Amino acid sequence: MSQPGKKPGFFASAGIMWQEFGIALCLMLVLEGVLPFLYPRRWRTALTQLTQLSDGRLRLMGLASMLLGTALLYLLH
Repeated sequence: MSQPGKKPGFFASAGIMWQEFGIALCLMLVLEGVLPFLYPRRWRTALTQLTQLSDGRLRLMGLASMLLGTALLYLLH
């Protein structure tokens, strides 16, 4: 057990980190499932349009998404 006011050791904090990572992964899956559930036809059309984009454009969209997510995480934390 940890003492009051003392930070947990590496392995204890690593366990907490993996639990939070699992929670974040589950939340991501829930959020990604909302659009196909609510608007399956529109989601399929959007997915078809995404397959027609070039690799460079998709990478740019992925980079923008990662940067936006990182910035929002920084602001919320």
